[in-house]
Amino acid sequence: MSAARSLPRRILIANRGEIALRIARTARRLGLEPLAIFSSADTGLPHLRFCTHALELPGDPRQVYLDAKAVLAAAKRLKADAIHPGYGFLAENSDFAEAAERAGFRFIGPAPAQSRALGDKLSGRRAAQKAGVPTVPGTLEPLDDPVAAAKIAKEIGYPVLVKASAGGGGRGMRVVENEAGLAEALDRARSEAQAAFGDGRVFLEKYFSRVRHVEIQVLGDGKGHAVSLGERECSVQRRHQKLIEESPAPALPPKAAKKMGALAAKLAASVKYRGAGTLEFLVPAGTQDFYFIEMNARLQVEHPVTELCTGLDLVEEQLRIAGGLGYSFDPEKLRTYGHAIEARIIAEDPDAGFRPALGTLGVVQWPAGPGIRVDAWAETGLEVSPYYDSLLGKVLAWGQTREEAIQRLALALDETVLAPVAHTAPFLRRLILERPFRSGAYDTSLLAGRKADGPADLPSVDAAVLAAAERLSSGGHANVLPRPVPGRGLSGWQQADAGWREA
Repeated sequence: MSAARSLPRRILIANRGEIALRIARTARRLGLEPLAIFSSADTGLPHLRFCTHALELPGDPRQVYLDAKAVLAAAKRLKADAIHPGYGFLAENSDFAEAAERAGFRFIGPAPAQSRALGDKLSGRRAAQKAGVPTVPGTLEPLDDPVAAAKIAKEIGYPVLVKASAGGGGRGMRVVENEAGLAEALDRARSEAQAAFGDGRVFLEKYFSRVRHVEIQVLGDGKGHAVSLGERECSVQRRHQKLIEESPAPALPPKAAKKMGALAAKLAASVKYRGAGTLEFLVPAGTQDFYFIEMNARLQVEHPVTELCTGLDLVEEQLRIAGGLGYSFDPEKLRTYGHAIEARIIAEDPDAGFRPALGTLGVVQWPAGPGIRVDAWAETGLEVSPYYDSLLGKVLAWGQTREEAIQRLALALDETVLAPVAHTAPFLRRLILERPFRSGAYDTSLLAGRKADGPADLPSVDAAVLAAAERLSSGGHANVLPRPVPGRGLSGWQQADAGWREA
């Protein structure tokens, strides 16, 4: 039997934007049928054109992708046999995974028990301690009482981090410098986590002001084996949201990276983890110590960085594992090659304090060229709405060396045009050409107190790279013409009952 016939045939993508498009492309390549859902605000997104059928979920656009019952009803209506949750929304909701499997759908991700054990940050901390993996000092249970929280924070030592147990992306997180701000931080973090993930539990963790944020990509076969696919450096962050990711992690000794990877695989194997997951670690500045902080029991936003260095398709690996086929590669022979960097293109205006940017995209031009990859949903004519995460897409560059990857990414970011909506590409281009980033010896404080349009420290920049980038800046965009607005619907759409629109 061929691998394709052993895989789930009809896969509902319970997500939107660039991750939905990315999953659909792999499904099509494997000869499978990707199925889509969408909100009223997402009519016309490109992933709908890549799916064989699509259903509009009626209701508030901010809530429909979090409505487990509606998603399962759509899966049934579209005759799906599997559900891929992508990341965000219901991706790490173990109750949803359990309901999906109980309804007869194959869930493309960890089993519900595994998600509960590792995907939830609190239970993940407990599992890590049991497996002998060092964890950041903090609580192992959710906190509701400000008085109890104040007592624990004093024992841990300020500053502390109030952190949502579910989800990611910096939501539901607050740094607290002293007891005076703790109660408010707890309330705000709980409210934000409830709105974003449907789970308002929060806990406390020691906050390190100078750390590196390094994560390990793992794949578990669901049978007690797991493999590390290498590390990613994610220390370029603003308000705990990652902006740049790269692999391998610069300035991290290979011995430390190897040990981190071995412990990550051990932890995933200890619960017979199934599919793709990422274990995140903090490395205090100036040390080789590291602490496990959480596991993302799903595909990660920055997974293409690992794909560029390994040559793997992680969505394909997820589907193979879900289909009982195991890895497409021999873990003993797995090697990583070169250096990859990802820049997140976000609809925010860095020159206005990273204020959210909304509006219709009049001109969209994504870069191309050797070593360049773009995962994006933004197209000419589409609307950047206030309902969802502001990620427009991701621009990645691969090079044989880190320097080559930086040079390629700088030019790619300069070629990135999304007008008239403000975005982060110009800011990130300046950032990666500055000495602190190019040295590789940076940490999560890199952007602290830095103005978006602040002076760039550029003495170490390759003159040829700057000259080429400036040529593009001065004349490369003048002849960009708007492309026709993509079709706002799929051919053959019909009006269905109960408010559904069906392709």
